Amino acid sequence: MEIVRGFVGVLIILGVAVAFSRNRKAIDWRLVGSGILLQIVIGVLITQVPFVKSGFESVSEGFVTFLGFTEAGAGFLFGPLADVDSSGFIFVFQVLTTIVFFSAVSTGLYYLGILQKIVWVLAWVMKKTMRLSGAESLSVAGNIFLGQTEAPLLVKPFIAGMTKSELMCLMTGGMATIAGGVLAGYVKFLGGSDPVEQARFASYLLSASVMNAPAAVVMAKILFPEEHHDQIDTEMKVNPESVGVNIIDAVSRGTSDGLGLAMNVGAMLLSFIAIIAAINYMFTDLLGEWIGYTSDEDVWISLNMMIKESTSGAFEGLSLEYLFGQVFRVFAYIMGVEWSESLLVGSLLGQKTAINEFVAYSNLSELKAAGDLSSRAIIISTYALCGFSNFSSIAIQVGGIGALAPSQQANLSKLGLLALLAASLACLMTGTMAGIIL
Repeated sequence: MEIVRGFVGVLIILGVAVAFSRNRKAIDWRLVGSGILLQIVIGVLITQVPFVKSGFESVSEGFVTFLGFTEAGAGFLFGPLADVDSSGFIFVFQVLTTIVFFSAVSTGLYYLGILQKIVWVLAWVMKKTMRLSGAESLSVAGNIFLGQTEAPLLVKPFIAGMTKSELMCLMTGGMATIAGGVLAGYVKFLGGSDPVEQARFASYLLSASVMNAPAAVVMAKILFPEEHHDQIDTEMKVNPESVGVNIIDAVSRGTSDGLGLAMNVGAMLLSFIAIIAAINYMFTDLLGEWIGYTSDEDVWISLNMMIKESTSGAFEGLSLEYLFGQVFRVFAYIMGVEWSESLLVGSLLGQKTAINEFVAYSNLSELKAAGDLSSRAIIISTYALCGFSNFSSIAIQVGGIGALAPSQQANLSKLGLLALLAASLACLMTGTMAGIIL
């Protein structure tokens, strides 16, 4: 039954994309079919084929071991505060330090040309299976490892000449995936201080990021199909620009970029969580208590009491999380989450879209620790939340990509909301596939 519901969910997600398509007649259904098939093949290989699954788990364990080296640097700077055993899990010292370290290493690998070679192989697979342009393939594949403003650097010389459909693909790929440094942070976030749990969630997040790439292409090409095939350059050429004069300079730049990213993540979490608390105060303590009715026994039944009873205590009353849950509940259900858990998972989906995925993952880790969600719901949520598809990403991309190709700034602004929709649907598609396969 869950598999049937999952396939129905896929059809519904595709139906939403088709409904908002700019040109339904121009949709390349061969590309759509091959993209979905590629996503399924990747998912099945990683989760069901023994030797591939074992290899991927080894990569995940190696990834976690590699992230553990952060503790040496963090311990030197912060002493006992960076030691989980003595001070507990402190977000700043466990997660943000990991982002800085991984950013430095990624930039070093980029300077050495190693990252480009990996990206080129993945791009070649997508180009051959989905008949994409060279720039599209490289940018989407690059987003598996790089951020939404770093991956476009791979194709910087070609952005100015991109068609609107190619730009749509570039933007969607950035919003539907996550950067390697942030992924490393999520692993620490969800896995806590347990290496086994870290490896488990590293496996989920790595596979989600890979599966999101073809899903992003599918949604981008449904919502904005290519109409100017004569302008497409199929050759795959990586931007030859270097990220430093030598490896030390590259790592130094990566460290500085990582520090900026870590500070940005920390500042956003501080401000958004505080703002949510203020909004929830107005909803729960004011509106939730004022709205209600008097029972036959002359007892005031507040809206908060009704919500708490109807959700079996999952929500204490009227809140932003509760409203998000109601809006996105159906999407959580079609992904394969049980109806009894769909309100909580729907709330996470809403938080990711309206705020950001870090806040959503933060609340997912709390629900996981409290035992409020089943293992299946946690896995599906982990896959579905794995992406930068939120409103702030529109501004980030318009500013970041626009700086690389000023002539495309207007087109980037026009495509922003459509790219956000495409990326959100791509993440939902990956969550649904996870529900079918796992």
